[in-house]
Amino acid sequence: DPELLGHFWSLALGYTIAGRAGSYVLLTDPLQCRPKLLLQQVPEPKVGKNRLHFDIDTPLVDAEVERLCAHGAVRIEANDYVEHGTRWVVLADPEGNEFCVCDGGNPGPRPVSSRDLP
Repeated sequence: DPELLGHFWSLALGYTIAGRAGSYVLLTDPLQCRPKLLLQQVPEPKVGKNRLHFDIDTPLVDAEVERLCAHGAVRIEANDYVEHGTRWVVLADPEGNEFCVCDGGNPGPRPVSSRDLP
């Protein structure tokens, strides 16, 4: 559903819905610094891996995960991943397309939880 995903990804990435035509929704960066994204409706359901996988890079991973989940994302994996000095969380958009939120090796502050206390 390009309308549903257009709304989600415009909020997720700070893009604007620039237009619609048939089975397409075009998203653009309001500052015109990042690439345009064209979402297309296809007749078959998603099977297997995504055709494209986004990583949203932010030092505030937990806050971004919370924000995206409030807009319809779902956390896919219960645990975070840490590899090569980078932490990331695997999510899915409203249609099940996986993407990650990661700190790019530049972690910001993490909220203190009871498991962090002595």
